Order: sequence, then C-alpha cells, then structure tokens
Amino acid sequence: MKVSRLLSRILDVFYPRRCPVCQKILKDQRRMICPECERLLRPIGHPRCYKCGKPVEKGEYCRDCERRQHIFEQGRGIFVYDSRMRRSVTRYKYYGCREYGDFFARAMYRYGQKELREWDPDLIVPVPVHRSKERMRGFNQAAYLAERLSRYTGIPADMELVKKVVKTRSQKKLNALQRRKNLEKAFFATKNVRGKNILVVDDVYTTGSTIDAMAGCLKEKGAENVYFLTVCIGRT
Repeated sequence: MKVSRLLSRILDVFYPRRCPVCQKILKDQRRMICPECERLLRPIGHPRCYKCGKPVEKGEYCRDCERRQHIFEQGRGIFVYDSRMRRSVTRYKYYGCREYGDFFARAMYRYGQKELREWDPDLIVPVPVHRSKERMRGFNQAAYLAERLSRYTGIPADMELVKKVVKTRSQKKLNALQRRKNLEKAFFATKNVRGKNILVVDDVYTTGSTIDAMAGCLKEKGAENVYFLTVCIGRT
C-alpha cells in the first residue's frame, strides 16, 4: 500500500470527510457529497440570464443586467445561493472546512464545461483577498477553487496576477451602488495580459461589483475578454 493511501485512510478515521451540504459524516469516504444531497442539489438550468447566469423566469437578461452595463463579458454561477448553500459556503470560508472546496471545484468543472469550451480561457485568476483577511482565514477560498479547477481543466492558474491593494469594508450589508464604490481601485493587475481571455473564479456572485472590478483592472492590462465562474449566484 502506498504511503499516501495509508495516510489518507488514517485521516479518514480521525478527520472523516463530511457532506458539504448537510455536514453529516460520509459513509463512503471516497465520495464528496452524500447521495441524499446529491439527489436534491441541482445546478442552475435554463432559463437563466445570458450575461451573468442568474435564474430568470423569462427573457434573456435578469433585472440587474438589464439596468446596468457590466465590464465582464459573461459568466455563470453553478448553484443558487439559498440558505442551504449559504451555510455550506460559510463553513468553507470561515470554519476550516477546506475540503468543501474540492466538491465546489468539481461541480464548477462538471457543470461549467459547456461555458469553458465556449469561452476558451487562457488563464484562471482567483479574486484575491487582502493580506490581513487571508491571515485571519488561513487561506484564500477563491484561490483554492482556482487551483483545483486548473487541475481539472489543464488551464493554468495565476494566483499572483491580481492583488487586492485596498482593505475594503465587507460587501455583505452594502447595496449595489455602495459595493461598486467600495471596490474602486481595490484591485491591481501586476502584469500585462494583452489579448488573453481570462476566467475569474470566486465563491459567490451577487451584484457583480467584484467581478466588474476584477474585469476593469484586467482590461487595463490588455485582457481581451473576462469571464467568471462561481460556486453560487444570488437570485434577481
């Protein structure tokens, strides 16, 4: 038996993998999600907004994308950001459940393959967090997803291309206008990406302010197109 496989089995005994949705210990530790939650959890299908991918009842665009022009070209969130997924993402970001990111990245790859083929990105770039926040959390949740997605797709990921240079207020309780203002000049692209298609990766998309701020700084450095893929996306 290989040492890595033995170590994995030992870790399964002392730190068993839990379902990222219901948090129950997985009976089969080879799985990423329990069978019950896998049956209940469904990716966002059609109809959805042509621009950001939010579920819509009719029409091509959600209310937000009808009202304002985004800097990014197109994007998609895999799951609706409902109370169940909010709890899951919160545990992933703040409570050390880093293995949930393995399931999230796998879902992004599994359900986002059509868009990935259409967008044909040259590079995967995570939304950065300020160094003080990364020290507090112990990791950047978007970078973890980007690294895993890079493994699945073979598309290179650049964790250092964009830096967050301004320590901003939390976006949670801000409205759309306040979110955009809060992120002005918060991100800085460190190198030229002229002519490249960039895929920005994050955990949650709500108003699009963060992705627009990322797209703006990347296009200042010559990016041709900027797309996004997130684990979850809010409703309109």
